[in-house]
Amino acid sequence: MTTQHQAGAADAARRRLCIYNGGFLKARVRRILTLAGYDLRLGLPGPGDAVGVWGMSPTAPRGESVARQLSRDIVRIEDAFLRSVRTGREGAAPLGLLIDRSGVHFASDRPSDLETLLARHPLDDTALLDRARTGMARLRAAQLSKYNAFDPALPAPDPGYVLVIDQTRGDASIAAGGARASTFREMLVAAQAEHPAARILIRTHPETDAGLREGHFGAGDAQGRIAFCDAAISPHRLLEGAVAVYSVSSQMGFEAILAGHRPRVFGQPFYAGWGLSDDENPVARRQRKLTRAQIFAGAMILYPAWYDPCRDRLCSFEEAVDQLEAETRAFRDDRQGHVATGMRLWKRGHLQAFFGRERPLRFRDNPSRAFALARAKERGLLVWASRVPFVMRDGPAGLPLGQVEDGFLRSRGLGAALIPPLSLILDRRGIYYDPARESDLEALIAAGPPPGGEARAERLVAAMIRAGLTKYNLPATALPDLPTGHRILVPGQVENDASLLCGGGEVRTNLALLERVRAENPGAVILWKPHPDVAAGLRPGRVPDTDARRLADAILPGGDPGPAIAAADEVWTMTSTLGFEALLRGKPVTCLGTPFYAGWGLTRDLGPVPARRTARPTPAALAHACLIAYPRYLDPATGLPCPPEVIVERLARGQVAAPRPGLRILSKLQGLLAGHARLWR
Repeated sequence: MTTQHQAGAADAARRRLCIYNGGFLKARVRRILTLAGYDLRLGLPGPGDAVGVWGMSPTAPRGESVARQLSRDIVRIEDAFLRSVRTGREGAAPLGLLIDRSGVHFASDRPSDLETLLARHPLDDTALLDRARTGMARLRAAQLSKYNAFDPALPAPDPGYVLVIDQTRGDASIAAGGARASTFREMLVAAQAEHPAARILIRTHPETDAGLREGHFGAGDAQGRIAFCDAAISPHRLLEGAVAVYSVSSQMGFEAILAGHRPRVFGQPFYAGWGLSDDENPVARRQRKLTRAQIFAGAMILYPAWYDPCRDRLCSFEEAVDQLEAETRAFRDDRQGHVATGMRLWKRGHLQAFFGRERPLRFRDNPSRAFALARAKERGLLVWASRVPFVMRDGPAGLPLGQVEDGFLRSRGLGAALIPPLSLILDRRGIYYDPARESDLEALIAAGPPPGGEARAERLVAAMIRAGLTKYNLPATALPDLPTGHRILVPGQVENDASLLCGGGEVRTNLALLERVRAENPGAVILWKPHPDVAAGLRPGRVPDTDARRLADAILPGGDPGPAIAAADEVWTMTSTLGFEALLRGKPVTCLGTPFYAGWGLTRDLGPVPARRTARPTPAALAHACLIAYPRYLDPATGLPCPPEVIVERLARGQVAAPRPGLRILSKLQGLLAGHARLWR
């Protein structure tokens, strides 16, 4: 479904837009406008050209004067309602723009394109309203707002307060929305009078919190039952605890509506006048009554021009949320900074790119020095998961520990060959392959996906299967002619791999695995697929050829496991990730150990299963936890945190970096030392 602006962009037909504000020359703003059909130019507009101005900013009168003198149209630009992690004054680029050819959304003197859309669009399409309801719930679940440099874990004050929303002084939406500075004082007085027994909480603007712009209330206002909220608390948390919400023209008033409040509104913002707020100063021409889903559909789905910075194109609201969620998650994980220990030298550049965007990672080989630095700088501690038993023998008492591992959609090539990862996991509870204690992945599976999560996971898995993608995405190798009959695929593993050491059952070697499968399935066609690291001579776990030929009916070559999974009727494994990939493709899986995907009712489990795994997710819900919610992804083309859909597209198109020549040599040396893997882990 196209947005209102995308439909209008076709009409613009690369219309020239003359600008008089340097902000339009910022790369992201210029690119969005170009994709939306505008050709930005300096100088005077000719016939058919329009003048671009930024909302009602201090520079807007320049363009307005030119447009008035030459009788040219004005196109007003503003940030979209989901903007970025940090504010624009802190240098953050917007995730979308509001491009309005009639007015500006916060000015009530004339209808904007948004007001016209809300007044005239049917807003009755079932699919559109379903998207809106899912979108509202998703933003709440992910704790996303216009600006997102807050900590969703910070608790709000005890519930029962009246929330009064401050704004920055001189904000254009105040005067343009029929209010003035004194309106804020009137609002505070009304809040006290209308709630004589309640606590009053004044929520300051993020730019005021950052010391960038002054608000309307000062320290002298915090008296008696009035207090300030200037901590980095999620707006959603604040709205949950409020008994009433007061706003002049803040976007948080709109978020209050979406959260189920009926805010008292003292200005004339775009969300007032539609039957969803109590308006002190109504806009007479707004007579239509809308539902929350309808106003969300108009303001968030149809009106903005959303931008995907990784794929460099205009995108849907949902894709914009995917991107903002990825960027916000990286910020929240990394805002305090990390000290990393137990990391191989070749991985450090990639770790820096993943986890060092907010504060550069500090690496220390000596664990004691890493602990001391983390404590001194109030940073978290990162340790490569398989190194935790060696690094943490003395224990970092009181330090937040994050275990790092590769994700399940890793790269095009083996990790043992030193191919850079496209996804990494940061787990603060445990690590997915160790069933001895709960991991973040277990918690995500148990909690279930957010609104819209299962449908998103189904689309993601379908895209992966269409592209033939797996964890390592090795070159495809043709399968030999396979015997007919009930085929059981048996994937080999690296025998000293941490997932097998932690999650293995009674069967812990590849030879014992083959023997068990043959003993329990004497008439089946057994397809033996050695692990690619083992087949490449990089890691231990080789089964002698005589034993492999005795126990298996076919030995499959290395490379892409997709054709092997497709050819099999079921899979037997110890703890291999290939079992998870088989589940994604609808194949029955029997587990002799305890991999992360066992114990949830989706596999036949012959090994020990933790009693705490009581949730019964659908395959799509499991996929959401494992592929979307648990790993973090980094776009190899832009260097930005990104959603997994971008990585699927990059892998499908071969848009991934090749390893540096020096790393290839190092990987060969590693192969020579495969029997001494402790040197490399």
